[in-house]
Amino acid sequence: MHIRADAIILSTRNHGEHGVVARALTREHGVQPGYVRGGRSRRLRPVLQPANLVLGEWRARTGEQLAGLTVELIASRAALHDQPLAAAALQWATTLAAAALPEAQPYPYIHDALGGVLDAIEAAPSARGWAAALARYELVVLAELGFGLDLERCTVTGEEGALAYVSPRSGAGVSRAGAVGYESKLLPLPGFLTEGGEADWPDIFAALRLSEHFLSRDILVDRIADTLAARARLIDRLGRTMA
Repeated sequence: MHIRADAIILSTRNHGEHGVVARALTREHGVQPGYVRGGRSRRLRPVLQPANLVLGEWRARTGEQLAGLTVELIASRAALHDQPLAAAALQWATTLAAAALPEAQPYPYIHDALGGVLDAIEAAPSARGWAAALARYELVVLAELGFGLDLERCTVTGEEGALAYVSPRSGAGVSRAGAVGYESKLLPLPGFLTEGGEADWPDIFAALRLSEHFLSRDILVDRIADTLAARARLIDRLGRTMA
């Protein structure tokens, strides 16, 4: 097995005395793990920071063997790890991909959505420019893994468009007319998710609550405690920043 591709570092764990096992997301080959010799060294540790973009080369004798991985830095986001809010966003975005995606299966739309969020965080660490993109990224992960929301028409009336809620059970959209009397049992659907345009903070937090419900129920079922802890830290920092 030989793969050479640009990749986003998702996570690392120590392996042996000096090495690490890194997991990185490529566009055409999905998540690929690899052993990086000397990965804990002063030279390579900054390269293997989650969210960095690298040129990776994986080599293994068989597909079942853990590949050896060499990396060359393309773009570093290490400076953002010194900014608490941006660092929390980087950690959650990469943690979600690392936890949700099976290895060696390509998800180009998730790869592109993650890359877009990371670029947005880098361009606007203040959060105003990337929080909405983060919510959209989470919905892309749901959709690509087979748990996308059904927002074509109201599941109650059959009416197209004008959706204002989502059923927490089915993930189907519900219009205001169809939701009468049941509003408190439904999840609000912010307009920017279906109509585009700018989003204000109440809508952004509503979108993040919406995606969290389905991520925790459908994707992160066995990893809720550890994985969603990174998200909880981010939401807490966003809330304190906006207070």
